[in-house]
Amino acid sequence: MTHDSSASPLIFGGAAQSPRAALPVLPPLALYIHIPWCVRKCPYCDFNSHTASPVLPEEEYVDALLADLDQDLHAVYGRELSSIFFGGGTPSLFSAKALGRLLKGVEQRIPFTSDIEITLEANPGTFEQEKFVAYRALGINRLSIGIQSFQEEKLKALGRIHNGDEAVRAAGMARQAGFDNFNLDLMHGLPDQSLDDALNDLRQAIALKPTHLSWYQLTLEPNTVFWNQPPTLPEDDTLWDIQEAGQALLAEHGYAQYEVSAYALPGRPARHNLNYWSFGDFIGIGAGAHGKLSHPDGRIVRTWKTRLPKDYLNPAKSFLAGEKALTNEELPFEFLMNALRLTEGVEARLYPERTGLPLESLAEGRREAEQSGLLQVEPSRLAATLRGQLFLNDLLQKFLT
Repeated sequence: MTHDSSASPLIFGGAAQSPRAALPVLPPLALYIHIPWCVRKCPYCDFNSHTASPVLPEEEYVDALLADLDQDLHAVYGRELSSIFFGGGTPSLFSAKALGRLLKGVEQRIPFTSDIEITLEANPGTFEQEKFVAYRALGINRLSIGIQSFQEEKLKALGRIHNGDEAVRAAGMARQAGFDNFNLDLMHGLPDQSLDDALNDLRQAIALKPTHLSWYQLTLEPNTVFWNQPPTLPEDDTLWDIQEAGQALLAEHGYAQYEVSAYALPGRPARHNLNYWSFGDFIGIGAGAHGKLSHPDGRIVRTWKTRLPKDYLNPAKSFLAGEKALTNEELPFEFLMNALRLTEGVEARLYPERTGLPLESLAEGRREAEQSGLLQVEPSRLAATLRGQLFLNDLLQKFLT
């Protein structure tokens, strides 16, 4: 939203504030590419994913992705991409040829930084050694492998199509294909899971020596099979025991927690996700993809694309489903909703740099959060306390207007 310089001061967070300033420096720019097909939809999944037909429309979808990107180029002219993330769905269902044409087309439109991080999500059931060697040759330099569990009964309960042996082999195959940087996705709090079950999964994952682990609790989300037919999940006391013991085990093996559910070896956090959490910019292309772009005049705009693949591929329909310019009242919450997920938070100076708002606009909420023991009393940083990390929603409520 643009504001006239003569406009009256806006009031939020308990104090009168001037209209938002132009951003002195635009944040890093990333690209998210959504590939919406899976072999089978998992009962816990609320992502925009759809069961794949025997033959995927690879060529048509790549054409659509590049045409979609063309429509966003005006907003990022002169900028470089620091990371790319292929999410889904299961992006590894696409051939190396299709992804190669897509990456080439992207680079022709937006230059890459010399150290760009390019991540591809993959499931063990879609691992093919030859294909993954070819992916690595394209410049894809990071994999995120959806393991979830190594135990047969837990995988069946989650509706996964791979088994434990395939999960173990997938990590080895990733390394053999030349990926020295890869993440394993692992869930805990699974149906009927004990503390020992959860720790055995975690020990197996650590033994595979990934550079990064996403270790997160299963939650029941609306519009999923599990929401309508809830499985029996562990009691709260067991969940707490799993969380505490698991975090200690990860720390013991050198995996530092840097976000609510993200753990990394030194120097190996996910740069693409760090960009999200530090309120960086990202273009979103593909069915249902979301984006967020800052403009030099201070506008910060969120976008979302047409959700259903058949509509996204329909030339008669628009790629853009909607867009919204964030208001001054919304920005404190929007910024902190991301930044406070990081265990060390962010430097306080990042707030005015990324929002165009003065730090004083957080003053009242900050004071209340500090007095409640949810926010660290540290003038140069915005960071949750350990209590604040556990009660993040309560902390964020302090900044809603």
